[in-house]
Amino acid sequence: MRLPGKQNLLHLALLLVFLLLFFYCTVVYAPGISRIISNPEQFRDYILGFGSQNVLVFILFQVVQVIIAAIPGELLQIAGGFVYGTWWGSIYSLAGILLGSIVAFYISRLLGYPLVCYMVAPQKLKRFSRLLRQQKSEISIFILFLIPGLPKDVITYVGGLTPLNPFRFLLIAIIARFPGILGSAYLGASVEQQAYKEALLFSIAALLLFLAGLLLKDRLFKPN
Repeated sequence: MRLPGKQNLLHLALLLVFLLLFFYCTVVYAPGISRIISNPEQFRDYILGFGSQNVLVFILFQVVQVIIAAIPGELLQIAGGFVYGTWWGSIYSLAGILLGSIVAFYISRLLGYPLVCYMVAPQKLKRFSRLLRQQKSEISIFILFLIPGLPKDVITYVGGLTPLNPFRFLLIAIIARFPGILGSAYLGASVEQQAYKEALLFSIAALLLFLAGLLLKDRLFKPN
């Protein structure tokens, strides 16, 4: 009878350690990171200051951004396009987001509901879980990660609570996220090249997609 007690104690200790680290990083580091990435020129000078390791540091930024969901991912993806251009910015962002999503998914699967309930309001958690557990969950996953404006990193944590196959979940999620990643990188690259007309047109299109996503989100989350 002692073993389950030790396991529960270890689980509680891991949960507390992660929550302390999560909130510490959110309060201490997230504002500074958000401030740096909100200024693409400043971020470029900062990231290129790491020399030959700059790509690895950028990917690490993306990993941390997924795990600490308070950091705005779209701004980091735009900054990636500003620094590396559309395609390489997209590839580096995609690599970091995939690695971060793997970590977040398995952290959630390890630590369970008590962790995720600190990140998501109970009503939203219930709705996300319902969508991910339904019969056509693959379609729901794709739509959730495709719609602009939804908290995709938080949804990754919620996915870890479900019995979904990790490989299928992460594959569908990353495919659905790629158009948004590519678009953000394109916007950043356009600003860097001073192609402001293209950047403006893309921003308008992105705004329209965001508004359409909000409408679709309301339909998805409409209580039964």
